[in-house]
Amino acid sequence: MHKGLTIVPPFFEIGPKAYLYGRDALAIAKHADAMSKKYDVQIIFTPQYVDITLLAHEMERVLIFAQHMDSLVAGRGIGSVLPEAIKAAGAVGVLLNHVEKRLTMHELKRTMKRADEVGLATMVCADNLEDAVVIAKMQPNIIIAEAPELIGVGTRSEDDQHVIARINRAVWDINPEIRVLHGAGISCGRDVYDVMAAGAQGTGSTSGIIKAKEPFAMLEEMIRSAREAWDNTH
Repeated sequence: MHKGLTIVPPFFEIGPKAYLYGRDALAIAKHADAMSKKYDVQIIFTPQYVDITLLAHEMERVLIFAQHMDSLVAGRGIGSVLPEAIKAAGAVGVLLNHVEKRLTMHELKRTMKRADEVGLATMVCADNLEDAVVIAKMQPNIIIAEAPELIGVGTRSEDDQHVIARINRAVWDINPEIRVLHGAGISCGRDVYDVMAAGAQGTGSTSGIIKAKEPFAMLEEMIRSAREAWDNTH
């Protein structure tokens, strides 16, 4: 776990995947920066690798994380993503083990060790309670608990809300300093409010924002809802 970065709830992750790049990514990241200041919600943004420096130099509050990296050291490895290069580009953390970029648990542990070595915070995806427990023992900064079937298309059910408390308890029994984000199936401010009110320290969205009729307005709606839910339940 990288000790130099403090994530203060409520927080929110925006993952543009490969939907946005360049100036379009910068525009929404700058809007996120303004919303972070307006509502006092910490925001993490995970742009394309080639946009890390562009965005990092423009942010006042938003934290820039890489979408992935590899565990190699400097040297041979064409096409690989070097941890030192991610850090030098301006990222303060890295997202690992997303369903679209899955790692074995052995490789995940190696990659997290490299992140610690170069001073990058780790935000690691877990599909379920069992994965969250295994990953929590590796000491990431953040665990993203999200069921793969909800990503991009799903909607959360009432039963799903009960899972939040169980995962939180299991993770915090291992290390109460680990932040737990519950994502997937977040399509509007109401979804954000419900997840946060059910006990999440953070949540996030990709398609819910980027595919919205008015992405900037939807981003603000979600960030405002995160703040309201946190204030009303803590």
